[in-house]
Amino acid sequence: MLSDNEIFKIKSEEEFESLALEIFKFQFDNNPVYRSFCDLLYKHPSDVNSISKIPFLPIQFFKTHEVLSSRKQPQKVFTSSGTTGNVTSKHFVTDLNIYESSFKKGFEYFYGNNDDYAILGLLPSYLERDGSSLIYMVDYLIQKSNHPKSGFYLKNLDELAETIQFLEAQKQKTILIGVSFALLDFVESHSIKLKNTIVMETGGMKGRRKEMIRTELHTILKEGFGVDHIHSEYGMTELLSQAYSKGNGIFECPPWMKILTRDTEDALTLQKTNKSGGINIIDLANINSCSFIATQDLGKVHDSGDFEIIGRFDNSDIRGCNLMVL
Repeated sequence: MLSDNEIFKIKSEEEFESLALEIFKFQFDNNPVYRSFCDLLYKHPSDVNSISKIPFLPIQFFKTHEVLSSRKQPQKVFTSSGTTGNVTSKHFVTDLNIYESSFKKGFEYFYGNNDDYAILGLLPSYLERDGSSLIYMVDYLIQKSNHPKSGFYLKNLDELAETIQFLEAQKQKTILIGVSFALLDFVESHSIKLKNTIVMETGGMKGRRKEMIRTELHTILKEGFGVDHIHSEYGMTELLSQAYSKGNGIFECPPWMKILTRDTEDALTLQKTNKSGGINIIDLANINSCSFIATQDLGKVHDSGDFEIIGRFDNSDIRGCNLMVL
């Protein structure tokens, strides 16, 4: 029986590949939606002996089907944001402990102990709806930070500015995680020069402002906050893991997550590094849904395994899942 403990103990590429192949076989046997997809491609575990041969389920299936590899009742259903009338993605999560382990260990992998920070959430568009996996994660980090000033800020930007100034005066390590349009609203109304605060954007204009490329957004925010780098979080409803960027839009994955790119003209062909293509994600924490997802994002993977997001497929609907359109 597969254990989620194995997922978070991966130390090498070999361990990742071995576990990915094991999870592929498990999901082939236990996920009816994924099994049907694999059958259509004539892909059977006996034919798959490397990551490059694993089929990636198009992310749109999360809008139309229950993508589940478990017979347990879902403890939580996370839903994507969407404009009125649009069909939203649903991620049925049967074990919240795995999600909590993933984002907690992922955060620690890149930033160290959660309780060293004050966590400030400026996520109005996410707070104003139900079912956001991002809100679940940030709320957990706020609660576990054990700092009295940690919390969410909906539209009270003056109070947020006072809190940041107080924390800066205390030389308290702080992370301000915010949706892009709200961070822009903040720097337009407040001028603060930060020394102890990390500013992390989660993308998403969602009709609140004109879409802009990440470099333009980061230039405005760097000037407004007086910092050299803007950090970014890359995650989505259909995943249980996140990648992070500490600047320049270059993202890294935790050891149990991997990004590949596919040919934009041939969705079944994976590309070599340093070529732009459709983003495929392996998220081994998704053991109870589907760990192999073909997204609607466009990006490029570098030789080091780091990656960047450069846009979205033209025919996809723009969702608030942490990227901007070129």
